[in-house]
Amino acid sequence: METTFDVRVWTTQVRKNKQGKVTSYRVRWQVGGEPFGKSFSTSTLADGFRARLVTAARNGEPFCLNTGLPVSQTKNKTNNVTWYQAACEYADMKWPDSAPKYRRSIAQSLTAITVPMLDGRNLPDPKLLRKALTTAFNPRSRNGELQPDIRQALTVAAKASRNVSELTNPDTLRAVLRALDLKLDGNRASANTVRLRRITLRNAIDFFIEKKYLDSNPLQGIKVKKRKVALRQVDPKSVCNPMQGRMLISAVGMSGKQGPPLEAFFGSIYYAALRPEEAGNLKESNLDLPPPEQDPVTGEVTYGWGDINLDSARPEISGEWTDSGEAGEAGPLKHRERGVGRPVPCPPPLTELFYRHLTRFGTAPDGRLFRGARDGGLVSSSVYGRVWAAAREQVFTAEVAAGPLAKRPYDLRAAAVSTQLNSGVSPMRVAEWAGHSLSVLLRVYARCLDGGDQADRAKLRQNFTSG
Repeated sequence: METTFDVRVWTTQVRKNKQGKVTSYRVRWQVGGEPFGKSFSTSTLADGFRARLVTAARNGEPFCLNTGLPVSQTKNKTNNVTWYQAACEYADMKWPDSAPKYRRSIAQSLTAITVPMLDGRNLPDPKLLRKALTTAFNPRSRNGELQPDIRQALTVAAKASRNVSELTNPDTLRAVLRALDLKLDGNRASANTVRLRRITLRNAIDFFIEKKYLDSNPLQGIKVKKRKVALRQVDPKSVCNPMQGRMLISAVGMSGKQGPPLEAFFGSIYYAALRPEEAGNLKESNLDLPPPEQDPVTGEVTYGWGDINLDSARPEISGEWTDSGEAGEAGPLKHRERGVGRPVPCPPPLTELFYRHLTRFGTAPDGRLFRGARDGGLVSSSVYGRVWAAAREQVFTAEVAAGPLAKRPYDLRAAAVSTQLNSGVSPMRVAEWAGHSLSVLLRVYARCLDGGDQADRAKLRQNFTSG
């Protein structure tokens, strides 16, 4: 532990909000030329803490350069726990109640936070280091058999880790926050990635305060430029119209051997606005379809409206993040507790696709409609991605296919929601069907309400030219 006698304690700073009301009292001091600060809710607490610092300095007690505290307040304290150790504890705490994708997101965020919390000397290769840290923040992988290079990298990282308490140093915390804005190549990370990393940092700090590794939240005492994070809006250029949607679905049914078994899969994304992980876990028991009706004169078969009762989803994720160790493990619907379902209407064209699929391809042993050709498992995104690319090439010209129109299978869901909104369906109803909150739905699809925009322009044109 490095110490110094170079200590200066400044006056307590009173912080107020825009209305002039006191919000906190911040004690500020300097150790070895480095500034430190700690905020309190009352002046009594702040004055007491400041008095202890002043007394220690007057008595000639050395102060720790890392924590900024007198040695007597630093020895044998839980705030000597390293960041690496504490981050592993946080990941272990979050694991049982987190979905597989969220577990992976936490591990990736903790990895991004941990790198700037390491002593930068003699660290492993950056890619190997990040791979090793992501492994460490998965309790199952960390406690299993590790590859020699991963084990060695984690040994180095554990030794190089700074203490959690160093987050109270403004320079250290600013370095961490700057690192969260960047990718491995030094370019800026996406706004959503930065948002998830900062949420993880805030939640981890709350956990460390609960564990007594930190006395208070150091984020409250540091001013950084806030990066505006907005929900990603759907690009209207990526949204196909109903005619294009029908042509694309039909093209899937004619795309080699892999296309026909997936025609209803893409149909459920387009006609019912299902997420791919919801469509991939559809079972025959989820369908409530009316029987086809045949005209006794013409022999024409018609299909009616049915219902899809969603109860689970199968996000595509490797088995190392699931409870069962099975890739693509079935779990709850997005933003819902396990066992909470969501009813979705099944339009007649989709009803027809489901009947055709069940007649021609049947189901997997567990009742799932769509399954991998080799092992009967989850249909991977690489497989249905290739089918979708082939369908776009059949329907679109080379120029259009090179653009964003229906580029991803997920764009079919955006097309479905946009069509529902532009058809005059209540936004509340559309949100319920799509599994969104109303506010998120309107913000995400605000730019896709082209029908309403054209109607409003027509009204204005009439008013401007009449009379």
